[in-house]
Amino acid sequence: MAANHRDLLGRVRAEIREVDAEDADRLRAGGALVLDVREGDEVEQGVVPGAVHIPRGFLEFRIEEFAADRERPIVVYCAGGGRSAFAAKSLADLGYRDVVSLAGGFNGWKSAGKPWAVPTTLTPEQRRRYSRHLLIPEVGEAGQRKLLEARVLLVGAGGLGSPAALYLAAAGVGTLGIVDDDVVDDSNLQRQVLHTTDRIGVSKVESARQTIVALNPDVQVVAHETRLSKQNVLDLVRGYDIVLDGSDNFATRYLINDACVLMGKPNVHGSIFRFEGQATVFKANDGPCYRCLFPSPPPPELAPSCAEAGVLGLLPGTIGLIQATEVAKLILGIGEPLIGRLLTYDALAMQFRELKLGRDPACPMCGPEAPTTLDEIEYTDVGCAIRLPVPA
Repeated sequence: MAANHRDLLGRVRAEIREVDAEDADRLRAGGALVLDVREGDEVEQGVVPGAVHIPRGFLEFRIEEFAADRERPIVVYCAGGGRSAFAAKSLADLGYRDVVSLAGGFNGWKSAGKPWAVPTTLTPEQRRRYSRHLLIPEVGEAGQRKLLEARVLLVGAGGLGSPAALYLAAAGVGTLGIVDDDVVDDSNLQRQVLHTTDRIGVSKVESARQTIVALNPDVQVVAHETRLSKQNVLDLVRGYDIVLDGSDNFATRYLINDACVLMGKPNVHGSIFRFEGQATVFKANDGPCYRCLFPSPPPPELAPSCAEAGVLGLLPGTIGLIQATEVAKLILGIGEPLIGRLLTYDALAMQFRELKLGRDPACPMCGPEAPTTLDEIEYTDVGCAIRLPVPA
């Protein structure tokens, strides 16, 4: 006599291990992968925090994207515990050695008073706009939601800030704060692609806002039409997840660095000079800061003004896009950010080089004698660029 669904489920449950909500929560806290095998419309009703969603029909095809280590504990759940039992058996057949099914499923989890949340869902329009992201396993819908919920502060709406802002907006980074106190000048248009000829004389933050909103109405642009200073930098940085340094002078670079160190915020740094550029990521406690590399600014005679130094108009596009990519990686938690690594670019030779960077144990900003405020630090405006120094 052929087995029915109930018989088959009983046989599967006899071959797997089931746990209740208490045990599942302990496994989650201990680092187990929590796997949601429900359908998309069920997920919209609520999820276990941190769970990875793979619909049951795609489990065997996609599990290795999220669980390459077959020794890592896995907790599988569905709505009531049936589909997760079959999923657990399938994972065991694939060689995963420590898989359990949540008895009672998500309904049992909620009844036990365990934490859960209703995820932000994408609208049909957003699903179309970000469809290429949704196809990438490392991004997917969960990653796109992270991008939409992220808050990034761009310091400068100039050469570096322009390409970075455009592509972060296109990618769907939900809030972009832009700090700049300048107006659009015709000499900017050779490289600052956020702005247009008909906006000459308009504030750069307003010009940037118009361009970004026209590109992606999902993005909220917060205009900070001000010059960054000791008096306002901490309040500005506090409201954002990541800072992108597109500044063009040493005083602002040191100010951004010091504020990010004090606030524990990642600082995605870029700088350019004529045909050369460099980019890195300074992240508190995970690598060096800007002052580990360059403890103090160069003397004024070695730092020409931007007008004197010059820059190939194409160069900031390359470096700004590298910065934007690093921001997206940090938001998504994927890849290997440029922490402890300095990427240099020579446009004439079309050559990239990577240098390893280490923390300075005596760094005046992130070392043991680091200040706790900015009050005693002087920030001298000494020009925008020198031939890019390579740290020892």
